[in-house]
Amino acid sequence: MRNTRLLILLIAITVLAIVTPVVVMAGAPLPDIPKGKGDHCVRDTEFMRMNHMKLILHQRHETVHEGIRTKKYSLKNCIDCHAVKDANNQYVSIASPKHFCRVCHDYAAVSIDCFQCHASKPRAAFTSASTGKDL
Repeated sequence: MRNTRLLILLIAITVLAIVTPVVVMAGAPLPDIPKGKGDHCVRDTEFMRMNHMKLILHQRHETVHEGIRTKKYSLKNCIDCHAVKDANNQYVSIASPKHFCRVCHDYAAVSIDCFQCHASKPRAAFTSASTGKDL
């Protein structure tokens, strides 16, 4: 009798442990991810969500250590395509919570250090519209 009660209790705890996260996650708010400018990314969305950092690190290694520069997975191209503008039609920097990278990284509580060295806005944000020269 005692073993039966213990078994029932164990089964109930197991079921709750499995079901509770699903119920909690179903009501969790998801980040509002801004859409890029192009028709599609260099890879499908799910792949990029899971593997973008691997691609960026691989690109960095090829560029810095081997001198191979390609555009397909370059951080600059990511920024150019996924740049977000504010209410004044100006590109936001990584300081803004609306920045494309920050939307997901803030949601996942992951820090970003790319922009300690790299620009977080497209090159167009740093040039004068009238002269085309760097500001």
